[in-house]
Amino acid sequence: MNGTKKADLFLKELKADSAEYKGLEISGLSLGEKKNAIRSLMNIRMPGELSGVLEDLQNEYLQEELEAKGVVTLADIPTIKEQFSSKAPYAEKISLWQGDITRLEVGAIVNAANSQMLGCFVPCHRCIDNAIHSAAGMQLREECNRIMKHRRLRYGKSYEEPTGTATLTQSYNLPCDHVIHTVGPIVYGQLTDALCQDLRNCYENVMNCCLEHDIKSVAFCCISTGEFHFPNDRAAEIAVKTTISFLEKYSDCMERIIFNVFKDNDRNIYERILS
Repeated sequence: MNGTKKADLFLKELKADSAEYKGLEISGLSLGEKKNAIRSLMNIRMPGELSGVLEDLQNEYLQEELEAKGVVTLADIPTIKEQFSSKAPYAEKISLWQGDITRLEVGAIVNAANSQMLGCFVPCHRCIDNAIHSAAGMQLREECNRIMKHRRLRYGKSYEEPTGTATLTQSYNLPCDHVIHTVGPIVYGQLTDALCQDLRNCYENVMNCCLEHDIKSVAFCCISTGEFHFPNDRAAEIAVKTTISFLEKYSDCMERIIFNVFKDNDRNIYERILS
């Protein structure tokens, strides 16, 4: 079955699954437009079990998308010692990689989640939360929903995930083994010591989650930058300092920590810090 046929079948089943968009007109759409419609319908779908047919079609479609993007293994990513002869502590265990985090075949990738922990519902939004949920598949939202339901039973109906925690889930159609979700601090005005500590907690708790679950490699996105407005340079300084402090205690337990960046500006900031 070619890619166009898979997209057509998956889009047809997604429409049938949606009460609101069953009548969505898709005839005459280009393949690119169909893919945007698929992602949009995935993004807005509320949590819930998938039918066997829908899940199978989704998995086939997403695996083909992953193959087209290309999987990046740990062996494909140089350490900063290899890449630019860094003198930073533990340079042989740290990497800086620019690109799509959903391509990485590592122990875990880190998702910058929101306090609802259900992914981004804005169709085709460019945030990391949307990218990870879209590439993993709709099962990820359902697993996060089960986790949040359990926590609301324990902590109350109004429970939202606190800033700085780390929650482990399966990865589904992603090439990584796990996804670790953390809610970063949102900067509304002036950057404060409390906000900086919240961001440290994100990195510390993700690393502790790796330690607890014997995860040997982890790729961090730029937590709280972008939509959450944490200054990029200060966020990178906190990320590097916190992870190096972790390695000072547990270096034998971790093979690689990857700082994943998407924008050139962030890459330049990390290169300066890690040189």
